[in-house]
Amino acid sequence: MKQGKHGKAGKPRAVAAAMACMFSAALAAALAAGPAHGEVIGKMETPSALSEARLSSLVGTERAAWQAYLDRSRSLLAADQAALAAERQEAPAPAAAASAPEKSGNGMSLKQPAAWYATPEALRVADNIVSYQTPAGGWGKNVNRSGPPRQRGESYVHSDGGDQNGWNFVGTIDNDATTTELRFLARAITAGGSDAAKQTVYRASFDKGLKYLFNAQYPNGGYPQVYPLAGGYHDAITFNDNALANVLELLADVARRQGDYAFVTADLSAAAGRARDLTEQMIAASQIRVDGVRTAWCQQHDPVTLAPVGARNFEPIALASVESAHLVDVLMRAPTPAPPVVVAIDSAAAWLQRTVIEDREWVHAADGSRLVAKTGAPPLWARLYDVTTMRPIFGDRDRTIHTDVSELTPERRNGYAWYVTSPAATLQRYTRWADKHGGTFKGSR
Repeated sequence: MKQGKHGKAGKPRAVAAAMACMFSAALAAALAAGPAHGEVIGKMETPSALSEARLSSLVGTERAAWQAYLDRSRSLLAADQAALAAERQEAPAPAAAASAPEKSGNGMSLKQPAAWYATPEALRVADNIVSYQTPAGGWGKNVNRSGPPRQRGESYVHSDGGDQNGWNFVGTIDNDATTTELRFLARAITAGGSDAAKQTVYRASFDKGLKYLFNAQYPNGGYPQVYPLAGGYHDAITFNDNALANVLELLADVARRQGDYAFVTADLSAAAGRARDLTEQMIAASQIRVDGVRTAWCQQHDPVTLAPVGARNFEPIALASVESAHLVDVLMRAPTPAPPVVVAIDSAAAWLQRTVIEDREWVHAADGSRLVAKTGAPPLWARLYDVTTMRPIFGDRDRTIHTDVSELTPERRNGYAWYVTSPAATLQRYTRWADKHGGTFKGSR
C-alpha cells in the first residue's frame, strides 16, 4: 500500500473502473467457497495521541500552525474544566451529575414541520441545548435534550464512563453530537417562535458552536472525534459513524446561507465555506491508494500523516464501506466539485462496485449472525475490508483481527453491523451524478 498526503493517483480512473467486474466475480467466488480456515491475521494497534513529538517531522509555518492548534486545545480544555469546578465551588454538584438516566434518542428531532420549531415544546429543547453547551462551544453526546436543562455544577454529559469525574466526550462530533444541536438551534431561530431576548441567546449559542467547529478543525482540514483533544484514537481524523461527514454537510449548508441558515452572518458563512473547502481537500488527499489505485477510506486516519489508523479494539485499519459511501454522498452534493474531489468520488465509486458481494445475505439468528447464500439477494458489502487483499475482515474485543466472522466472540459477532446494504443507494446516486459531472465510472446498481 502506498499512502501519502499528496501525490497523484497512479493509474487512470478508467483502469480502476475496468477492474470492477473482474474483482467482484473473484470475491463472490471466494465467498461462495467459504473460508477454508479462519485466521487471525493480526492485532489492533492503538494510535498515539497528538503531541509535540508527532510534529517533529514538520517545519516552518506548518509546524507553527499545528503547535498553535495544540496550545489552543489545551487552553480550551483547561477553561472548560475550570468553569465546571467554579460552579461546583458555589454549591455541591446536583445528583443528576452522577446518576441522571439516559433516555432513548437525543430528543432533537430534525424531521418536524418548520412551524413546530416555534412551539413551546421545541423551544424547551432549544433552552436545554443552550444549557449544556460547554464554554469551548461544543456539546457532549448521549444526553437526551428533551429532558430538563443542565443545572449549575452538573456534568456536561451523563455517561461519564468513570473518567475524570464525568470528563468523557465533553465536546464531540461522535454520535451526531454538536452538529445536531446546531441544526436544531438553526431551525428554532428560523422559526422565530421565541421573544427577542431568547432569539439573541439562541443566535449567540449557534455562533459559538460554529466557532467551536472552526477551532476543532485541524490545520489540514480534518476533525478529531473529541475536542478539546482527549488523546488516543479520539485524536484521529474520524470518518467512523459519519462523524466528519456530518460536520462537512453542516459547513456546506451554512456556507450556502439559505433556508435554515439564512440568518448566519456573511463573515461566519464565508468562514464555513473555507472550512468546507479545506475538509474536502483533506478527504481527497487521504483516500487510500493500493498499488497506485485510489480506493476508499479507513474509519480513522492519522491527523498529521493522513495514513489509516485503528480505533476501538474491534475497529482495525481497513477500508470502510459505510463511511466511504457516505463520504461519496456528501462530496456529490457540491454544485461545482474541484477536480481532486471528482477523482475521489469516481475512484471510491469504482471501489464500491469492485467489492460488492452478490447472492449473500447477512442474517441475525439466535445461534449467531452469519452470512448465508441467497440467490437474488440485494447487493451486500462487508463493513471492513483488508487493505492489501480486499477480503472482509472482522475485529474482536481482544483486538484480534479475523478473516471469519463466525470466529468472533458472540458479543461482537452479533453486536456490530459486519455486513451492510446501504452503499447500493450511493451507487445509484453516483450514476446520476456521473451523468451530470462526467464521471468515469458509472455503477450498474
